[in-house]
Amino acid sequence: MTDFIALHDIVKVYPPNVLAVDSVSVGFRKGEIHSIVGENGAGKSTLMKLLYGLVPFDSGRIEFEGSSVRFREPGDAIAHGIGMVHQEIELISQYRVWENVVLGAEPVRAFGRLDKTRAVETVRGKIEEFRFNLDPLARVDALSVAARQKVEILKLLYRDVSVLILDEPTAVLTPQEIPQLFAELRRLRDGGHTILFISHRLDEVLDLSDRITVMRKGRKIATVAASETGKESLAEMMVGRQVIFTSRRREHPRGKVVFEAEHLGRERADGFKLLDDLSFRVHSGEIVGVAGVEGNGQFELVNVVMGLAEPGSGSVRVEGRELTALSILERRKLVSFVSQDRGGMGASLQASVLDDAIMTHHRLDGKFTFWRGLVLDYRAARDFVDRLASRFSVQMASRSSEFRSLSGGNQQKLILGRELLLPTPFFLMDQPTRGLDVGSIEYVHGEILAMRDEDRAVLLVSADLEELFLVADRILVMHRGKIVADLTTGETTVEEVGRYMLEGKAAS
Repeated sequence: MTDFIALHDIVKVYPPNVLAVDSVSVGFRKGEIHSIVGENGAGKSTLMKLLYGLVPFDSGRIEFEGSSVRFREPGDAIAHGIGMVHQEIELISQYRVWENVVLGAEPVRAFGRLDKTRAVETVRGKIEEFRFNLDPLARVDALSVAARQKVEILKLLYRDVSVLILDEPTAVLTPQEIPQLFAELRRLRDGGHTILFISHRLDEVLDLSDRITVMRKGRKIATVAASETGKESLAEMMVGRQVIFTSRRREHPRGKVVFEAEHLGRERADGFKLLDDLSFRVHSGEIVGVAGVEGNGQFELVNVVMGLAEPGSGSVRVEGRELTALSILERRKLVSFVSQDRGGMGASLQASVLDDAIMTHHRLDGKFTFWRGLVLDYRAARDFVDRLASRFSVQMASRSSEFRSLSGGNQQKLILGRELLLPTPFFLMDQPTRGLDVGSIEYVHGEILAMRDEDRAVLLVSADLEELFLVADRILVMHRGKIVADLTTGETTVEEVGRYMLEGKAAS
């Protein structure tokens, strides 16, 4: 079958000597879903950005419908019917959902005036079609990360393009939302669209794809038919070794109560209950998972614990100390925190690796400063970064490199390592493996289990039920702001948890 798009010997080098894409040749057929998989930093996103015209390639050529092309900017690609949803969220925070979706392709009335009514209703129709649980009139800066990613996907679905490049589109979707998206992608494929799908979730890739291209360290390893390969084989091609997909969790005695939430409540201005009389405990030596469909209070729970939102009622305690009266810095003496938004809250993308690595440590540990905390001890800071990078296998060009220059996996390893090295009794993790490859996920799970073995208390919020069943001792299910189930992992099933998530009750 003739390739609709063909990339020949594409090379991209980032100064001074980072070979991001190394002589990659691959073809994509019209009317197929073609997935690109690989570890973080393998070159998947870079290859798609080269095709889309976001960054120039250094050598090689691209053919589109049999003709050589070189897109100088995304506008050139869009003119050829190619659209891309990026892994990094690129929305205007002050705009409303509908404004972001139609921006650049607005419906107009006479004399070129914006037809707001038609725009809002068109976007509302798309939201209902995909059951994305979004308000088209909501401001983007009031949305969670998952909701913002849905807006990014809607932007592309709103436009009529022949080639769709999706970079980790399901990373922030719940298990219930993913089949809805996949059904539409299959309909688009069956209508002649070509879909290029980047994902770390191998089960999804195998379920959705017609063909799969595997990349490792900038090179193409293989292109295979999805029907002729499996999860273990793909993972081994990706990382160059066997990857463990079964739980490594072992029985471990839990100790004293470390974290307590009692009768937590929080309401919106219209009286809607975001948190509804929430009470639970986490013990030392215990990993407690929190499951729930996006928008059922998990985001608000995390914000209340970290002091980013005030509870309307109730209390939160760590080792008996009431958190609600403490500043965020005081809380950080008791709570380590991995945010779901590593680039917006977990770190500063523009700052150096060193600055992000010592964040919080430099305020809580006197060894990092001179003169009563006024002058940073750069020698101590450099030594700390080197130890962190060595222990947690963080790959970086230098300590002074911008944090944004690290791959997603290395960014997460640095944040995880920074938080692990804080001497706190309680660890709060919000979607810690979102957007990571199978090798990095295996690593993070190992570190979470090691924390439990060190008798730390862990609260793990995750939309990935497979992840919760792999590492959590108990699973709390949230529905409409309430905890509707407290289940022992070894005594429940994915189906039972899913029923509680969707309906707030067990199967009849």
